[in-house]
Amino acid sequence: MPVLVLAPAFGVLVGGLAVYGVGLGVVDATSNMQAVALEHRYGRPILPSFHGWWTVGGIIGATLTLASSGLPWEATRLVALVPLLVCLGPFLRRTPTPQQAEARAGDVPWRPIIVVGVAMVLFYMVDTAAATWGPTYLDDTFATPSDLVALATFPYLVATGLVRLLGDRLVQLFGAVVVLRVGAVVASLSLLVIVTAPTWPVAVVGFTVLGAGVAVIAPLSFSAAARIAGGDGLSADDRQVRVDVVIGRFNQFNYVGALLGSVLTGVVGADSLRVGFAVPMVLILGILPLAKAFR
Repeated sequence: MPVLVLAPAFGVLVGGLAVYGVGLGVVDATSNMQAVALEHRYGRPILPSFHGWWTVGGIIGATLTLASSGLPWEATRLVALVPLLVCLGPFLRRTPTPQQAEARAGDVPWRPIIVVGVAMVLFYMVDTAAATWGPTYLDDTFATPSDLVALATFPYLVATGLVRLLGDRLVQLFGAVVVLRVGAVVASLSLLVIVTAPTWPVAVVGFTVLGAGVAVIAPLSFSAAARIAGGDGLSADDRQVRVDVVIGRFNQFNYVGALLGSVLTGVVGADSLRVGFAVPMVLILGILPLAKAFR
């Protein structure tokens, strides 16, 4: 991050962003590996609340960024120590060789895992569309005050975080299939509100409800992929290595969805983002038939 802040030239900035992206991807994948391992250890759903705290961290980070935007670099550089301190945390340790990992993942049933991956692609298409184009939609479509266009994303994140924190209990009470299908319908209806909104406050309500509707798709996708990976008859360590390999590869689906969501919404909505947001409004209903793979 210091490279990005202090970049002397555009090329250095691009290179710094690329390195940052690689590092973020590694953290993303390994964090989900840790969460899946804990879920297996406890024998109950924890992925939704894990992602909920992840979202809370994002909200805190965004708030700190806004609050410190006027401060000099010297006053904020101590924040860079936070990721270094996290490295000292009590993480689950596993050090298999690449050959061992590949061998233990040789007979993974990838076809049903890909089905679950499609659901995560749909989520990230919606999520990225809201984050990338939501503020622009409020700014271009309505007479939204310039200092309020962020309301397209901030309430969305808050609603997502709250539902994720409650998600463990919801899955235990109703099951993953019901929670996903209800969420998909709520998400599609909220996007309909966004597309047809007569005023910007109505659109903000739509974005807020959208966050609640799609909240648990990603965490339940990781949980389902780990469960489908199987590993019956393997030792606990071997099974976890197998699951780690699956989660590492499965994590690529979120980047596919993020790219598709930002591009499709922008291209289709080049003349009007009302039309652009109609794309995820329809696509998110694909969760309805896919949900059965999460049993």
